[in-house]
Formats: sequence, C-alpha cells, structure tokens
Amino acid sequence: MPLALVTTTERPDLVPVTARWRWEAFLQGQGRSLAEVTAAEAVPAPGPMPRTCVLLADDEPVGMASLAAHDLDPRPDLTPWLAGVYVAPPARGRGHAVRLVAAVEAEARSLGVPTLWLYTRSAEALYARIGWRTVDRFPYREKTYALMRRDFAQ
Repeated sequence: MPLALVTTTERPDLVPVTARWRWEAFLQGQGRSLAEVTAAEAVPAPGPMPRTCVLLADDEPVGMASLAAHDLDPRPDLTPWLAGVYVAPPARGRGHAVRLVAAVEAEARSLGVPTLWLYTRSAEALYARIGWRTVDRFPYREKTYALMRRDFAQ
C-alpha cells in the first residue's frame, strides 16, 4: 500500500474529510457545527499556519495532523502547536500517527520553530516515545491533560 503525505492546501478536496474528523474527534458538542468547521477549514490560510497534513494510503485519506498557531485557549502564550492528530479507526496500529507527527515536526523545523507544543489526554506515552516531554498536567473541560513540548536544535 503506497503512502503519501499531502496538505489540504495542495489537496483542498480533502477538507470535507479532515473537517469531519476534526469535528467528530475534537469539536463536537463545543458549539460549532460540522458545517462551520468545514467552512473555516476551506479558507486557505494567509500564512504558514494552520497547515494540515494528510496521510494517504492508496490515495485514500487515513489520518491527519496540523501545525496551528493556537490550540489551547487557556495558554495563548504558547505557540505553535501540533494539533488534531487523528488516524481513522481502520488504519490504526500501523505507525501512521508517528508519520503524521514527523510531517508536522518537519513543517515546524522548516519555519525555524524552536519549540512545538501539544496537549493530550490519551496519547502521552506515544508522544514520549517519539521525543516529546511532559511539562505540566492541568484540568481543562472537566478532564486532566498533559502539556507536552518538543524542542528542536537550531
């Protein structure tokens, strides 16, 4: 199965899929409709962020991850973020999340980003295994999350 990485800038036809994944996995029940998320993602970013990488297997989307200027409302001081890492359930367990994270890290490094941030409730061990380190644990929306960072040598 050939794998390829593209961005939604290169392949805007993938926006309905990535918007649905983002809404279902991260945004549902937070006051924004799927139509609103899709419309927002369909507008090309004026700068380098946000940028969504999509992993294709046999030209079918199987996962995504984004480089975003902001991802955690209580921490506007931290930027940029690895955000929205998602792999479709039938494609899980094949290393796709690691490939997607590496693609976003490469984007960040190409922009000269010294530190990339993320927060997670369920994948802390995965990120730690690939070089991220936990710097805090905090309550948010009635759950506890790990705040993690990845520093790049400049």
